[in-house]
Amino acid sequence: MFGGFLLAVMLITRYWYPIEGLHRYDFIFLAAIAFQVFLLAFKLETLREAFVIIVFHLVATVMELFKTSDAIGAWVYPEAYVFGIANVPLFTGFMYSAVGSYLARVWRLFDFQYSYYPPKWATVVLVTLVYVNFFSHHFIWDIRWVLLAATLLMFYRTTIYFKVISKHRSMPLLVGWFLVAMFIWFAENIATFANIWIYPNQSNGWEMVPLAKLSSWFLLMLLSFVLVTLIKDIKVRERVAKKETIDEATD
Repeated sequence: MFGGFLLAVMLITRYWYPIEGLHRYDFIFLAAIAFQVFLLAFKLETLREAFVIIVFHLVATVMELFKTSDAIGAWVYPEAYVFGIANVPLFTGFMYSAVGSYLARVWRLFDFQYSYYPPKWATVVLVTLVYVNFFSHHFIWDIRWVLLAATLLMFYRTTIYFKVISKHRSMPLLVGWFLVAMFIWFAENIATFANIWIYPNQSNGWEMVPLAKLSSWFLLMLLSFVLVTLIKDIKVRERVAKKETIDEATD
């Protein structure tokens, strides 16, 4: 809901924005805050999930400040704004936290369970390296492919079980992450088309974001997922099945 709302606001205001005296970027920022209040007020989001969004906002803003700095210039925000820090309008953190909001909510709604999930400490170490590489690859060797290989080795056996109506279904967790990363790539194309931000190759006119960006979004998906695990219990499927068997025997 949150991600879809942001995309809708971006597209609508791209073609129709009649409010004078309030920059479009600032309107998106205020609209994002208002929608978050709406989700909390109607209990569509919990306070714990809102905390995740704040963490995502902070982590993303630090990365945005670095990536959009004059020295790096990975992308730019071409329009004016008041609510912002340096080259970064404040609504940008909500684009990342929309991913965190989605993960935290579907985790609860679909009763996620796992088999062969690696130790949590190992996943935290992995995503710490992922986050550092987002910065360091501008100065030293880019180790994203090493990190992707490590991710495959760590999670290749991991299956996620998600409850649809009354039955749990399953898929490899890596496949689930790839599908979400693909969705984010589609959303990124919509956002750049709506002039929310532009990459250097789009400065003379919009063109599709290269598919190579999928590797970045997959790693961001991994980072987002592990951050959510810090406030969520990881239900191991084998233990759940064993408990159900014991309960049935007791009954």
